[in-house]
Amino acid sequence: MAKKKKKTTNKLKVTLLKSVNRRTKQHKSCISGLGLRRIGHSVTVDDTPEVRGMINKTSYLLTVEEDI
Repeated sequence: MAKKKKKTTNKLKVTLLKSVNRRTKQHKSCISGLGLRRIGHSVTVDDTPEVRGMINKTSYLLTVEEDI
């Protein structure tokens, strides 16, 4: 059998810049879904449509960098 090639997924480095206090419940859940916990916390996530949607919804709280 032929071996399957692994897809090389791009990574994104997401950093929380603003507080989640006084934000909507949906935005708070998006931030926790990305794995962010506190201001200044950074995580590296896969670049998928689901993650992009969470980033787009809460873009005013975050900075995003491409991490290869």
